[in-house]
Amino acid sequence: MCPSCGSLVGVRDDKCYTCGRSNPGLWGFAPILRQLGTDLGFVPLVIGASSTIYLLTLLMSGAELQTAAGGLNFLAPSTRSLLLFGMTGGYPVFQYGWWWTLLSASWLHGGLLHILFNMMAVRNLGFAMADLVGPSRTVIIYTISGVTGFLLSSTVGVPYTMGASASICGLLGAMLHYGRKSGSSMIHTYAVQYALMLVVMGFAIRGIDNYAHAGGFAGGYAVSAFFNPLTRERGDHMLMAVLCLVASFLAIVYSVIHGLGVGLYR
Repeated sequence: MCPSCGSLVGVRDDKCYTCGRSNPGLWGFAPILRQLGTDLGFVPLVIGASSTIYLLTLLMSGAELQTAAGGLNFLAPSTRSLLLFGMTGGYPVFQYGWWWTLLSASWLHGGLLHILFNMMAVRNLGFAMADLVGPSRTVIIYTISGVTGFLLSSTVGVPYTMGASASICGLLGAMLHYGRKSGSSMIHTYAVQYALMLVVMGFAIRGIDNYAHAGGFAGGYAVSAFFNPLTRERGDHMLMAVLCLVASFLAIVYSVIHGLGVGLYR
C-alpha cells in the first residue's frame, strides 16, 4: 500500500499512480519494516535497550561501582564505564573529538533512580506521542532531540552528561507544538504542566543538566514543526526512524570499540 494515500502499489513501482508519490514501495523494504510492528516497538525498545546498557555499565565498573551514595548516585556506574559506552559532554565532544557520543548518550544513565525516572517518563509520553504524530516520527524526534540537547549542553561547557531526559524533553516540545498546531487545549496544557514540572525538578535536584533539557525541548519542537504532525505519516518516515535507531546503536558499539582501543580499560 502507498504510504501516502493507501492505494495498492507494486513493490518496485517508481511512483503511485493515484497520488503521484515516488517510490511508494521503499525499494521493496516496506513489508520488512512493517514487520517491526505498527508502533516500531518504540517504548519497549527504549526501556529494554537502556536497561541493558545500564546493567552493562554497572558490570564494567567493577570495583569503581558506587553503591553507598544516595539519591541519583545510588548504583552509579563509574565515569570510565560511562565514557566507554558513549557518555558525552564538553570534554568528549570538543576536547577528545568523540562527536558520535551525541547519539549514544541518550541510552546511558548515571544511577538507579536516574534510569527509573527517565523510563517512567518514556512510558508516559512514548505511547501518547506515537498515537499523536505516528511511531516513526516519534523515534525521529526522540533521536534528534537527544543530539540537539547534548550539543547545547556540550557547547556551553558541561563537561560530562548523559541520560534520556534530553530526548524526553524533545517529546514534550513536540507535544507542545502539536497542541498549538491542532488547537487542542488539553494536549497543550498537559505538555506545559509536564514541562514546568521538569523545570522545577531541574533546579531543585542537584546534578540535572538543564541545558540538555532546554536543547532537547527546542529540538523536539523544531522537528515537529518541520514534519507538520497533522499530516499523515509517510513510509519514508519509517525508513528514517530505522536509520536513527541504527545510527544510535552503531554509535554505542563504535564508542566501546574506540574506548577499548584508546586504553580506557588497560
